[in-house]
Amino acid sequence: MGKVHEQIDDRLRAFITAQHLFFVATAPRADDGHVSLSPKGIAGTFVVVDEHTVAYLDITGSGVETIAHLRENGRITLMFCAFDGPPNIVRLQGRGRVVSLYDDEYPRWAARFDDLRGARAVIVVDVERVSDSCGYTVPLMEHVGERDLLQPFMDRKGTEGQADYRRLKNRTSIDGLPAFDDDPRVAAEGPPVADAR
Repeated sequence: MGKVHEQIDDRLRAFITAQHLFFVATAPRADDGHVSLSPKGIAGTFVVVDEHTVAYLDITGSGVETIAHLRENGRITLMFCAFDGPPNIVRLQGRGRVVSLYDDEYPRWAARFDDLRGARAVIVVDVERVSDSCGYTVPLMEHVGERDLLQPFMDRKGTEGQADYRRLKNRTSIDGLPAFDDDPRVAAEGPPVADAR
């Protein structure tokens, strides 16, 4: 039933972009490291760039496993399931990289998305293997709507509050791998000093 495809063709692109939810799996090199599996579901945060490239907007959150794993070894799998309509599962496997909001190429990648609130990076995936399978065991579920919680939470923190949150929560993975880097200007110059006058 499963089939491997040479590329993300028009049919697969239509299926992928119609899904309200996808899953991202990564793992560290170490045998005792924790495998990460994350749901992603904010509308407008995923794009198919071409037949072998996809990207998604990575919103600031309390976890940072995907970024840490990609920086260590680059391995990534994205999975899309049909929760309505004909059953189908599509997996995109390949090598991912992190384009941080502090990287020079970030504006070029971020321009592909309409709403950048709370973003800390764009995850770019060079897709090496495209496959689909039946999805017969995936239950039928109805999409009711988006949870409008994470981005407004980040809005309330503001730019500096988000940076502080990342410094607190995103420096290392749960296995101690280096993860999200601070703004290099802050790292080089130190945080701004308040005027003592």
